[in-house]
Amino acid sequence: PRQPAKTLWYDRPRYVYLEFCVEDSTDVKVIIEDHRLVFSCKNADGVEFYNEINLYARVNSKDSREKRSDRSITCFMRKWKEKVAWPRITKENIKPAWLSVDFDNWRDWEGDEEVERAMVEQYAEV
Repeated sequence: PRQPAKTLWYDRPRYVYLEFCVEDSTDVKVIIEDHRLVFSCKNADGVEFYNEINLYARVNSKDSREKRSDRSITCFMRKWKEKVAWPRITKENIKPAWLSVDFDNWRDWEGDEEVERAMVEQYAEV
């Protein structure tokens, strides 16, 4: 039986970030399409996780990537329309139980582009 991974998301001027909270993940698969993201993996106990998200707006799937750590898998997707805020990550105006806003990373956009650029560059080096 598959179950959805607990997911945090936050919005930035150029990117939307999603963090799938699975520790010690294996078999990680991330498919990013223009309007959809599909995530799957297993954890150390062999539990299968699967999330499918129809995205609120279009992303540039070619300029999107993911980074795995021991605690989670973070995806960042380049917005098709930059500097347009996303009120939510899902196309449908519903909030799945497994999805939350990452308030630690949810900041005002004022002067945030420098911070964001540094973050993306840091990810790109990994």
